[in-house]
Amino acid sequence: MSFTPTDLQNINAAIATGELSVEVNGRKVVYRNMDDLIKARNLMQADMAASSAPASLPRRGSFQVRFTTARGD
Repeated sequence: MSFTPTDLQNINAAIATGELSVEVNGRKVVYRNMDDLIKARNLMQADMAASSAPASLPRRGSFQVRFTTARGD
């Protein structure tokens, strides 16, 4: 489920005012207590961070290079 910055703002405002009902993704959600509301906010933040993180680059093999020198004496 993808959340919007507006959803996060709504839930932060609810936490600040002590309100337990929030509109998320166009639906009204009523939480049982403040702990559930904070867990929902943490879930939203994690989901938004994961969706905005760049995809990891493919791993490439590693190479080992050894140099030797000869003085020519």
